[in-house]
Amino acid sequence: MILNINDKIALVVCSNGKKIEDKARLEKLEGILVEMGLVPVFTKYIYRDKYGRAASPQLRADELMSFYRNNEIKAIFDISGGDIANDVLEYIDYDVIKENYKQFFGYSDLTTVLNALVCKTDKINYLYQILNIIENEEIRTSFENTFLKKQNSLFDVNWRFLQGTKIEGEIVGGNIRCFLKLAGTEYFPKVENKVLFIEGLGSSIEGLLTHLAQLKQLGVFDKISGLLIGTFTKIEKEFSVEEIFEIIQEYIPSSLSVAKTQEVGHAKDSKALKLGGKIYIKNELI
Repeated sequence: MILNINDKIALVVCSNGKKIEDKARLEKLEGILVEMGLVPVFTKYIYRDKYGRAASPQLRADELMSFYRNNEIKAIFDISGGDIANDVLEYIDYDVIKENYKQFFGYSDLTTVLNALVCKTDKINYLYQILNIIENEEIRTSFENTFLKKQNSLFDVNWRFLQGTKIEGEIVGGNIRCFLKLAGTEYFPKVENKVLFIEGLGSSIEGLLTHLAQLKQLGVFDKISGLLIGTFTKIEKEFSVEEIFEIIQEYIPSSLSVAKTQEVGHAKDSKALKLGGKIYIKNELI
């Protein structure tokens, strides 16, 4: 994914509307992008109403589609998160997106949109939150080097194997709670021989257990070729990685290869993953 100087990029809100208190942060984001030489184009629907929405599902989807149809827009970055991104899915025209493909970036609740796009278009989209670049110079430099200078730092993720020696396949998943919102819908991606990535922000250990149970009951763990684990922010304050994996082992086959990273999740310096893109990693210590 390469951007060029003077490229227009869309900034959308498919999930919860932003709080009016976020206005200064969004202005800072705009300034940083302009300084990089990009041209940010913000959605008309940014701030939340009394229901927590920036607009109705139809209007949010229509706005998203307008950016796909606009040939001047080179990439689309969602700047939201929360709970309600899945209510736009039925209003998206996936055929139009296939014909006017451009990369979509989002994280957390945008897991629903990302996986629906992968499922319906067979195109690569990105688990990443552009708002992170306002945090510090190092994160901004990594973004700029990756997207404007043809380097790969944002996608250079370090993995540690917890089980097995090799993981290969196309990545699906994201935030575990939000991924499971798609279960039973036409937007749930095919998982056969795919690599499932999971992470979480506010999930409790009990929440993780129920999500793991649901994935097992859906047959996901018996179909995937590998499991990637990102950060579980709240849980990892109380439990070690070894303890978390110990509980995960109760739900997965012993033959399933599993790798862990501390570099992808909800942290401000989180790196990016290509959903719908292929990954190949092996345990170099073996």
